[in-house]
Amino acid sequence: MMKNKKSHSAGDAAGDINISPLIDMVFILLIFFIVTTVFVKEPGVEIQKPSAINSLDLPKNCVLIAVTDQNNIFYGGRDYGLGGIRSQVRRVLAGNEDYPVIIQADQNAQAGTVVRLVDECKLAKARRIYVSTLN
Repeated sequence: MMKNKKSHSAGDAAGDINISPLIDMVFILLIFFIVTTVFVKEPGVEIQKPSAINSLDLPKNCVLIAVTDQNNIFYGGRDYGLGGIRSQVRRVLAGNEDYPVIIQADQNAQAGTVVRLVDECKLAKARRIYVSTLN
């Protein structure tokens, strides 16, 4: 009788599954995906972009600036205007001037505002400035 009891408890120990390596692997994958995630700060307003004949796929890591149809300039959900956007772009590009700046201009925005915004970005030492359009 004792033999059955002993073999029964030994069978339970052999049937147990150790899930600690599985939990370790899940945490490692979670950390990997958190570290490699791309965070892009959206401009915070909806605009209607004009269409263009040729358009490029632009990088995922970038500075997105929006120009509304009332010629307001938004970055990160705040209206900076032409006077305040240069310091904001300079702060974001600190140490990495190759980081692309993408201007999303509404199709009803004045061209002069967009040109002045490009100038402000250049004065903030941005080297790669793009204007976003519809595909």
